[in-house]
Amino acid sequence: MLKTNEDKLVMLSVQGQISAPACQPRICFDGVVRVTPGTGGIAYNVKVGDPAFGWAGDHVEPGVSSKNPDERANSGYNTLSCVGNTAYVISGEAKGAKGTVTGKHGGIEHVLIHFDQETLEKLQIGDKIQVRGYGQGLSLTDYPEVKVMNLDPALLHKMGIIEKDGVLEVPVAHIVPPEFMGSGLGANSAERGDYDITSMEWGRLQELGLDKIRFGDIVAIADSSSFYGRSYRKDAVIIGIVVHSNSFVSGHGPGVTSLLTALNKKIRPVKVDKANIAEYLDLK
Repeated sequence: MLKTNEDKLVMLSVQGQISAPACQPRICFDGVVRVTPGTGGIAYNVKVGDPAFGWAGDHVEPGVSSKNPDERANSGYNTLSCVGNTAYVISGEAKGAKGTVTGKHGGIEHVLIHFDQETLEKLQIGDKIQVRGYGQGLSLTDYPEVKVMNLDPALLHKMGIIEKDGVLEVPVAHIVPPEFMGSGLGANSAERGDYDITSMEWGRLQELGLDKIRFGDIVAIADSSSFYGRSYRKDAVIIGIVVHSNSFVSGHGPGVTSLLTALNKKIRPVKVDKANIAEYLDLK
């Protein structure tokens, strides 16, 4: 097990509520105006483990989309909620049900949460959700060159990371070349939001197998850093999780919330078949 400072982390309650869906005409990269489902709401048939491409939608968020309507409170909700954290429904017919944070979507500033199907059927827009925010400030004791963010320690220990010759070998479903990265580049912090894999070059995506990306996949972004915001950095790497669907808007596509990053080749991505949060946490 990787040595961490998790016994020193603060577990803090943060709260949001289920957001109403947003929908507006989008001018797409091919010149077509499309009106499709997008961010917000309760997605009954789109879940982690499902394909991120192919939906009749744009920036579709799997599971439940949540946000605190107070901007200041949402800053805490979005920043302190970490992937793998437990979420509790605290109002409405599903009160008492538990879910799992699966990502954070920038721009709309949503926290995305997985619940089982029985709970989804009981939830309503506006229901309040409290998350036990735990993970920001996590560090790897023996790897100060690696920065950790947005990651619950329990999930970290289930990701199959292996220490080998002073390097962390991290199982990933896909390795994304840096030239595919779009929206989110240049953000001054990666402790919230996401970084989009652009999908305008469909043929090239297919060549690399990136058209098979799924919600919840753990992926590596090559030659990219999340140390001080998001940037292109030769030989750096970002390990993240896919949080929303493909998009038809220029510079957008499946979003990736950062989990780990290193500048000096201390992380070595290793491709495997099932590097996905649904597998690691047995999300049904």
